[in-house]
Amino acid sequence: MPFIKNFPKASWRLAKIAVGGAVLTGLAVATISYAQAKPLATVEKVELDKYLGVWYEVARKPMYFERKCAYNVSATYTVNENGNIVVDNKCYDVDGNLQQSLGEAFVVNAPFNTKLSVSFLPEGVRWIPVGRGDYWILKLDADYQTVLVGEPKRKYLWVLSRTPNPKKEVIHEYLNYAKSLGYEINDIIYPEHR
Repeated sequence: MPFIKNFPKASWRLAKIAVGGAVLTGLAVATISYAQAKPLATVEKVELDKYLGVWYEVARKPMYFERKCAYNVSATYTVNENGNIVVDNKCYDVDGNLQQSLGEAFVVNAPFNTKLSVSFLPEGVRWIPVGRGDYWILKLDADYQTVLVGEPKRKYLWVLSRTPNPKKEVIHEYLNYAKSLGYEINDIIYPEHR
């Protein structure tokens, strides 16, 4: 095999580096794919009566429906006459105009109440199970003061708090947990609260 015999040593080194780099890249991609392919775990159980009320959005991944939200982003949850949850999302745009979306959340795994399906369709057609978004409770403290909400594709993520300006360490704790679940957190938005 004269080709191998005459192959320069420097070329062997470059070939080894290229192969090593390809193996490392493959391992990194496989690890990320595995993390995202794993089923998304929720908390064990949520007591809905404790969860209701006002939550302030303190961190989120970019989302089309919140593109106009500049500050004071909040969600208020109440129970309606059907036993479902009314979702009242509010925020202010850069010009100070109130932006509001009213929706309805349906529990999909009672009695655990950790997975909800949310619809912002007109009220008369919300019963149709299309156009709904997943709302999964991934991490929640015992006092119901901070929550991490996401969805199984790991595209959307929110950290909500009962106070508009919680400690940064708490926000980072919840974001680091999201990262451990396979979420990309380099593009997180931190809404301002005035």
